[in-house]
Amino acid sequence: MAVVAAAPIRTAVVGFGISGKVFHAPLIAASPAFSLDVIVTSQPERAADASRLYPQARIIRTPEELFDCAADLDLVVLGTPPHTHFDLAATAIAHGLHVVVDKPFVPTSALGEELISRAADGGVRLTVFQNRRWDADFLTLKKVLESGALGEVTTFESRFEWWRPEGFGNWRDTVSLSEGGGILHDLGAHLIDQAVQLFGPVERTYGETANRGPHQDAADTEAFVSMLHTSGVRSRLWMNGMAAQPGPRFHVLGSRSAYTKWGLDGQEPALAAGLPPSDPGYGVEPQGSWGLLGVDGSPEAVPAERGAYPQFYVQLAGALRGQGPLPVDPAGPLDVLKVIEGIHAMA
Repeated sequence: MAVVAAAPIRTAVVGFGISGKVFHAPLIAASPAFSLDVIVTSQPERAADASRLYPQARIIRTPEELFDCAADLDLVVLGTPPHTHFDLAATAIAHGLHVVVDKPFVPTSALGEELISRAADGGVRLTVFQNRRWDADFLTLKKVLESGALGEVTTFESRFEWWRPEGFGNWRDTVSLSEGGGILHDLGAHLIDQAVQLFGPVERTYGETANRGPHQDAADTEAFVSMLHTSGVRSRLWMNGMAAQPGPRFHVLGSRSAYTKWGLDGQEPALAAGLPPSDPGYGVEPQGSWGLLGVDGSPEAVPAERGAYPQFYVQLAGALRGQGPLPVDPAGPLDVLKVIEGIHAMA
């Protein structure tokens, strides 16, 4: 397996929409372990934005130009729509480059298995940006579960809902199901992954999907997933872009007490507003947003853990230098894809 010995790790970000601009570029630029050398975008407005924000980076228009300078890079980060992931990742692997693929990983589990195999054969590292393993609320819930305060957990409810009847205004509105589109592929990749991280492998699943958005030929805009874990816990997950009144982010029931958390993690809006990950306030949840633990009538607020998206790249740097595991083993997102495929097969 190829090891990156030199510092910093020379990195290219492909795509400068929400994924590249809001998540990857700021996290990479803030880490001394990486250098942001290349940004790929074909849109003039985004190119101008990238040049202004990262004057040290070379801004190029096409992946073909990127791979022409592959010898000067170590890592490629794909912040592009899911239907482009396989070809771009496969080409990067063929050039001996390590790869971060944004979620959803790829449109099908068969393509995911093929990429994992190619990376192993090529001696490069492949990982998937399941950043919500480092959400403040998720890290807090993990700590609550480890404390034993809930007793034996029976039910885990998780929601990612908002009111956006006009749609996203990007590829998510129009990419077909076969190309990896739809809210189950997009947000389901996070919620299913979180549930599996907390409660282990899935024994049985059931799901429902619907398209209630403005684009009638698009993939699903809302989804519900029920999973029975081999641990005995039942997870119920909701994803909805048409929720005028969102439900609780987490609602966890145990034999001794319950934990309820409202509101979404604040790292994405903070990064979008330009707050650097090095800022002391980054990832810190206000006390009014803390989750409640206990029995109805006497719950207590649980201090939130600090959100930690930068840890993805901290762990990735260690893995690329042969000093630890990948932040996300791609086998996990592959299993999530299989769950999603099973649900779509029910429709």
